[in-house]
Amino acid sequence: MESVAEFHVPGLPTPCQTWYKVFGNLTSATPLIVLHGGPGACHGYLLPLTDLTPAVPLIFYDQIGNGRSTHLPDKAGDEEFWSIDLFKKELDNLITHLGLENRPIDVLGHSWGGMLAVEWAAASPKAANLRRLVLSNSLSSIETWFSGLTALRKKLPQDVQDVLDRFDKTKDFDNPEYQAAVDVFYQRHFSLVRPWPPKEVQDVLYWFGQDTTVYGTMYGPTELYISGSLRNWTAMPLLSRIKVPTLLINGTDDESQDVTVQPLFQHIEKAKWVTLDKATHFSHVDQRERYMKHLMSFLRGEGSA
Repeated sequence: MESVAEFHVPGLPTPCQTWYKVFGNLTSATPLIVLHGGPGACHGYLLPLTDLTPAVPLIFYDQIGNGRSTHLPDKAGDEEFWSIDLFKKELDNLITHLGLENRPIDVLGHSWGGMLAVEWAAASPKAANLRRLVLSNSLSSIETWFSGLTALRKKLPQDVQDVLDRFDKTKDFDNPEYQAAVDVFYQRHFSLVRPWPPKEVQDVLYWFGQDTTVYGTMYGPTELYISGSLRNWTAMPLLSRIKVPTLLINGTDDESQDVTVQPLFQHIEKAKWVTLDKATHFSHVDQRERYMKHLMSFLRGEGSA
């Protein structure tokens, strides 16, 4: 099933539309709502999760400003508008639209989607029906995330590091030389699948190229230069409020390094942490079979969390 949910945003003259797609029968088992990363990466790169169907009904959606949902390019740079609260309300609205407000639900957030999932799970009244939470390749704070990125960056070839450093100063991030240097980083830490880029990475880069409004406003001009509204974000005050079983997943070569996952493990009461070797930020692509095995086991309540 594929459709849109009307989403009324204060200050906008007409309702926005949140595009979503359901795989499986929502009444057959506890559905898993999938929150994509970016912000702005859209749902497509997470479609390997359909390996879980039909046992697990899945709900994918493109967050407002992205993909097949309403785009608002005139809001570029408006940090007050592109708030985490906006996306929490959009998720609440989708849950209501699908008639799930009084039913148990599971939520998986990947990367930025994990940040959103933490904020939502800790504060939204709709989270009262949250059964299980998955924070995949995500982070506890921008500070620890950037610390991990910096450590990875220092392992790049020296000539690549020099290019990145030079353009950090000039801020000419559209320069092909800079883009080529960033691509070296991506090939090491986005996905290890070859030939490069795999279709999931292509999907993300396509949508980033189509509309940079949300990513540029909230994160920054590039993965390695964080200047947007999320620049000081931290989950630390929220983590003790998350009481449901929570699965943490990252990869050994992930942008989401252990330094940013460890606080999630320490401060979420019922957390289980799995690190996949030979895996990067797209662990669900690099180690697809193992990733799905861990995820299915967790959703079924097998083992402790």
